[in-house]
Amino acid sequence: MEYSKLKIGIILVLLIAFFVILNLNAITKEIKNFFYLISSPIQKTLWQAGGKTSDFFVGFFQAENLKKENEQLQLRVKELISENIKLEALSKENEVLRAALGIGLEKEFKLQVSEVIGKDISQDFILIDKGSEDGIEEGFPVITQQKILIGKISDVYKNFSKVLLISNPKSSFDAKLSNAEVFGVVKGKGNFKIALDLIPQEEEIKEGDQVLTSALGGVFPEGLLVGEITEVKKLDVEPFQTATLLPAFDIREIEKLFIITKF
Repeated sequence: MEYSKLKIGIILVLLIAFFVILNLNAITKEIKNFFYLISSPIQKTLWQAGGKTSDFFVGFFQAENLKKENEQLQLRVKELISENIKLEALSKENEVLRAALGIGLEKEFKLQVSEVIGKDISQDFILIDKGSEDGIEEGFPVITQQKILIGKISDVYKNFSKVLLISNPKSSFDAKLSNAEVFGVVKGKGNFKIALDLIPQEEEIKEGDQVLTSALGGVFPEGLLVGEITEVKKLDVEPFQTATLLPAFDIREIEKLFIITKF
């Protein structure tokens, strides 16, 4: 194998030397003509081979350039898609803000808009895209644009926060009926269920009554919608009566929320 390579190398060197000598001015035209004549088949072969090689490399580099251009176009398409998604998100956020302005939320509270990015249904938690970098703190109330209470911030991270839903068993706060000065305590029962407890026996409550947050305890601002009474449990032997509530929000429909940072 090495010997063959050496032979090919020697032949190539001799051919190059041959064509160099052929182009010397000292050689007569007759001698040059003779050598051109006998070497023309070799030159033609080399020329054609060189042309094909040249075409191959031109095609190769063109293909590489097209590949690079295609990759750049694909990256640009992805960038445009990403920008479009951001614009759509901003558009939705503006719609939510306009709705909030329409009912005067900004006059009552200092707010931040957030988006739900995860739901831990088994533990009655949701995850939102605002965190300590956005000035979010534990205990901040979280509501919808319709002033429906969702819960409060329980854990804060750099770029996101966990919201403890009002249906979580750890959730408890003061509330009242919307149409009467009847007070009680809303307690989370888990699995998106809540109840109004510690209602004095002498107070009259019924199915369909709306329940709002109370200013007592200072956990939430007054007047946020909590839910509707669906069942009343009253026993004469008990000092208090209890009511089952249907939360005013549907967890499946929650996308944008407001964090109350000051009230």
